[in-house]
Amino acid sequence: MQIVCLDLEGVLVPEIWIAFSERTGIAELRRTTRDEPDYDKLMRFRLDLLRRNGLKLRDIQQVIAGMGPEPGAKDFLDALRQRYQVVILSDTFYEFAMPLMAQLGMPTLFCHRLETDAAGFVAAYHLRQPDQKRQAVRAFKGLHFRCIAAGDSYNDTAMLGEAHAGILFRPPDNVVREFPQFPVTRDYAALRAEIDLAGARLGG
Repeated sequence: MQIVCLDLEGVLVPEIWIAFSERTGIAELRRTTRDEPDYDKLMRFRLDLLRRNGLKLRDIQQVIAGMGPEPGAKDFLDALRQRYQVVILSDTFYEFAMPLMAQLGMPTLFCHRLETDAAGFVAAYHLRQPDQKRQAVRAFKGLHFRCIAAGDSYNDTAMLGEAHAGILFRPPDNVVREFPQFPVTRDYAALRAEIDLAGARLGG
């Protein structure tokens, strides 16, 4: 049995923090896992910026409410799910992602959770577990799935390396340079073709 593990932001939906940066005009919030490989450092930076600018969870959720999947993402996902088991492995948060999941047909999502204080500020974030993308793929392999993984950022490369086949989708040049072992795809047709090629190679 084969399973496809996909990143969410940058693969199926736009980057939430970039959209929020554009809405608020806070350029520093454009920094994502495409730029910073240390996720804890990135999140502490983000939470500090939110607090200093008086921005609460509901402010982010209002921006997300106006967002949708990338063009073609739902059709790609629907077609993929007809042939493969598909799980979304993301370093986003359920408090962000669920409206977007509804627009994608509610695929299975593993991600993290946020904690807010009494005033509605994001006080902390709680990882499902450290390095959860790699650990999820490792667990699927332990269940005798053949795993194909696709993502776009530094925080995806561990799961790509753990999977039987890893694929980069629309990655920035810095990630391509550092991880030349992964094939690079730039659109959904190419990503589907690479997934099917890996699937054929891995067998049932």
